[in-house]
Amino acid sequence: MTHPRVLFRLTIFVLLLLLVPPCLTAQPVFLGFDRNEYPGDQALAQLRKTFSYTSYWLNPPPGAAKNSWAGKRKLLQNAGFGFLVAFNGRPFAELKRLPSAPSVGQADGNAAVQAALAEGFPMGTIIFLDQEEGGRQLDAQKSYIYAFVDAVTQAGFGAGVYCSGIPFKEPDGTVIDTADDLRDHAGERNLVYWVTSDACPPSPGCSVAETVHPSTSGIAFAEIWQYAQSPRRPHYTAACKHTYSPDKNCYAPGTTIHIDIDAANSPDPSHGRR
Repeated sequence: MTHPRVLFRLTIFVLLLLLVPPCLTAQPVFLGFDRNEYPGDQALAQLRKTFSYTSYWLNPPPGAAKNSWAGKRKLLQNAGFGFLVAFNGRPFAELKRLPSAPSVGQADGNAAVQAALAEGFPMGTIIFLDQEEGGRQLDAQKSYIYAFVDAVTQAGFGAGVYCSGIPFKEPDGTVIDTADDLRDHAGERNLVYWVTSDACPPSPGCSVAETVHPSTSGIAFAEIWQYAQSPRRPHYTAACKHTYSPDKNCYAPGTTIHIDIDAANSPDPSHGRR
């Protein structure tokens, strides 16, 4: 038989839980890392001590001639990692020279799907198109991005975009960020947003000790927030420069591997584990 005093305390506890607004209940946050170069098989055990997931490129990442992640999916999954599956998109300087940005977007979407299947990712995996250029996206960029998204979703995969969440002031004084710009013009498309915003605040800088959540990035609908980059950008990170290494990089705990750090709502943001 439960003691009356214990029963009273249990009743008060339940009532308090019912009175707490849903928005104040704790939401789990999962840390991950991303980088252009594969960190090496020998580093996975140490990285897994801190991070739940990793980026995984389907084609050569920005500035690279080849893709060092190719063939590593099964090894990473066996090591316990979830995935942020990424495809390197095309910059505006290239798109504006092409006769049809939508046709290229569709072709790249199809290439991303074929690469994902070849790497062993299951249907439904979310593929993030890496869009490095911030601010308002021009017509060629939007038509390329949405054609990519349509090709990926029509093939049975999920679609996401990696883009800036930092407000950009245009010459006429209008303030816009890439994530909101793309969302406002996406129509009925169901896009997942992986936003980058390393400005301190709200970013805590190169830190894995603080609790961060994608919604506190400044983009309320973000599912993933890249809140630290290597190397750091001085004009955004002056207030948290002490959290970075003297060489301006952010290193994974216990390693000499420089990384970008992400916070997500899931330990497998792309749902890429079999």
